Order: sequence, then C-alpha cells, then structure tokens
Amino acid sequence: MRPFNEHDYFTGTAEYDRHFWNVMKGGKDVTDTLSRGSARESGGFYLPSGAEDKYSKAIRKESIFRNLATVLHAYGGSSRIFAKDCEDIAAWVPEGGSIPIYDAVNDFTRYPVDMHKLAVFVKLDDDFIRDASFDIEDYLTKRLARCFAKAEDAAFLNGNGISAPTGILNAETGATVGVTTDALTFDSVIRLFFALDPDYRKNAVWMMNDETALALRLLKDENGNPLWNHANDTILGKPVVITNDMPSVVSGNTPILFGDFSYYWIVCRSPVSVRTLKEKFVTLDQVGYLAMEFMDAKLVRREAVQALQIA
Repeated sequence: MRPFNEHDYFTGTAEYDRHFWNVMKGGKDVTDTLSRGSARESGGFYLPSGAEDKYSKAIRKESIFRNLATVLHAYGGSSRIFAKDCEDIAAWVPEGGSIPIYDAVNDFTRYPVDMHKLAVFVKLDDDFIRDASFDIEDYLTKRLARCFAKAEDAAFLNGNGISAPTGILNAETGATVGVTTDALTFDSVIRLFFALDPDYRKNAVWMMNDETALALRLLKDENGNPLWNHANDTILGKPVVITNDMPSVVSGNTPILFGDFSYYWIVCRSPVSVRTLKEKFVTLDQVGYLAMEFMDAKLVRREAVQALQIA
C-alpha cells in the first residue's frame, strides 16, 4: 500500500469519492467538493484514496521496475528536490564503550530529482459509462496502470533525463560497463557475473530481451553444460527478467544487465490525476480521460548494476 499523504485528508472522504466518479461518468463538477483535490498541473482531479490504492496495486502487477526498484513518494516541495545516498555502516559496541561516530558530512552523493510529466489518454464509449453495472473505477484504474507501466518501464531503461527519467542504460549516469566483448559467449556472461561486487550480487537479477535470452538458452561450455538452468529459468542461480525494451546483441549495445536494481530509485512526485474531455468526443458518443503523473528516477549507485557491452 502507498504511504499516507496530505491529499488523503480530502481525497479519502466518501463525499470526494462519490463526486469524483460522478464527474468521470460525465456529470457536472461539484466545485466546493472537488476543488481541494484539483491538480493545478493537469487541470484534473487526483484519484480518490481508495482508487489510488487500487491503482498502486494494479501498476505493480503490470510493471517490471516497480517490483525491482525502490519506489519513493515525495509529493511536497518544489519542482526540483535532491535525493542523497551514502555508504551505510554498522559496528559492534562493547559494554561501556563509546559509539563510533562516522563522519559522513562529505560522504553524501546528491541527486537532483525533477518532475517529469507522463500523460496517458484513453477513451470510453458513453454506453459503458452510463451503464449502472459497469465498474468504471476498476476498469479505469487497471487500464491507466497498464498504460503508465509500459511507458515507465521503457523510460527506466532508455530515458534521457531531460524529457523523461534517466534510464539505467544511460551512458553517463547509468550502469557500469563490466564486460566488453566481441560476441555473446559463455565466458563473457561468467565474467559479467563476477564483475558485480558480492554485496550487490546477493539480490541481483539478470535483465535482457527475448532475443538475447534465446541466445543464452543455447549457450554451452566446452563440456556441453548449458549456461541456462532450464529447470528454474536462472543463470548461475540468479533470476532472469525479460523485457523487450532492452537492446539487441548489436555492436555498441549493452544487451545484458546484471545487478541489484533496488539501487534504482523511482521517486513519485504527485498522485495520479485525471481530467475528463467530454466536448471533444461528444459527436462520437465517447468520453476521453487524460491522466497525468509526475516522477523521476535515478540509479544512485552505478556499480550496483553491471552491463555487458558488445564492442
């Protein structure tokens, strides 16, 4: 479940929920009820708290990265805030001994966190919307989750950091290139495994597209032993995540990632808001829904994810 936020004081009421879905079904705005849930950035209204909980669960089912990365919520503050990361430390303290103070003043790495806008547009026929048996809340939250998740996952790999979050494949701030090879070989994959520090290897997963996965399924060592464990779909005991947003095995590309993706931070900057577009599609007997979210994402420790690059 998502954390409590200040919007819940008004979006969590039964009255707000009732009026929100009335508007989504084509009814008139009830300004005094919905105004506190209005989203200035989009011109719409924030999802009611109950619907946002359903949306959060739905997008986790659809998303690859929201199940691997660390998802944070920072709804307040200015358009740019800063996230900080540092090395953690633990020490045993003897009875009566002093607690060692770690001077971490200059150890923090600061990462700017911006507000990148992601918009999704869907349409529904009037006949569905006005049908009393049609569950618009269930349908809309799941459909928005599916659309947002697909766009998010693509950006979390390939985003440029300007109009979208910075992706893990970003050459300057993304994953560290641990292995460079002329071809995809058994040995090159083994080398990538050991290029990752053991501390990050504990919770590491492989990431690649279908084409690369097929190539690795066929790889064998000189004794005919397969690289891929077909019994549980792992490589060297680590799970394989398939996404076709990963590049193919072509010169200059990085077709395989291996690492602990929890060091990729997804920072949600606002709840999802939805705006109805009724007049635009009235002649088609349809209602349009424009949904928006604002977020950013960063790989806070480059060494936590290693990449195999084709020379």
